Amino acid sequence: METDRLYRLGERDFPRMVEILTQCFAKDPLYCHLIPDPEVRSRALPELFSCDIGQMMSDCQIYADSPDINGLIIVDDESEPYNPLEYYANEAFYSLKADAYLIREDLSLKTLFNFLRGGPYLDSRWTDRLEQDQRLHIIYLAVTPDHQGEGLARKLLSAVLEYADQKGLLTSLETHNVRNVSFYEQYGFQLFDTVCTDGELKQYCMIRPAAGKTLADHLSPEVLEQVAPGMEL
Repeated sequence: METDRLYRLGERDFPRMVEILTQCFAKDPLYCHLIPDPEVRSRALPELFSCDIGQMMSDCQIYADSPDINGLIIVDDESEPYNPLEYYANEAFYSLKADAYLIREDLSLKTLFNFLRGGPYLDSRWTDRLEQDQRLHIIYLAVTPDHQGEGLARKLLSAVLEYADQKGLLTSLETHNVRNVSFYEQYGFQLFDTVCTDGELKQYCMIRPAAGKTLADHLSPEVLEQVAPGMEL
């Protein structure tokens, strides 16, 4: 994915990316569920996001609102070609690195077990059901607390969706905060499914057709049969 409306982030911006994600997701339902102890969570999140960003630097596109970097969006353009061997090797490396940290942080292995059990919430595997590679997936959208309410989330999201519309791509994302659902609905996203594997945490899976298209243009009849009741097809 390419856009000239946003500032492309690189290796030099790595510490700032980790800082923003740590700030914005410190109280996110997902990480509160996986790491209940606030002190452990405050230590663990920078390490975990370092692993996430390390992997995504080569596999995804990362943009900020401006060179000041007060907000960022991380996108995986599924329509672009990639090297499967390199992709899975990179994923395995950073996954093992994160697991090793969780073991060192909590020798009881409870935190590691939480992450292993929480796999369906962490890897966007629900998108396999879409059977669609002409798609953008938004992995993270984050704006620093001091700059929320200034329209930065709108700026970031609008630029990505403009690209998706130009290329005719379906856009997908997930959130674990029910309050975010109505925000994304303002941009044309619809709730495809709600994943709840352990009765506590919920993952809200959302998709948006490209401008001028409907979900029926993107998805097969078999997939359309799985959509949530009330979705506009």
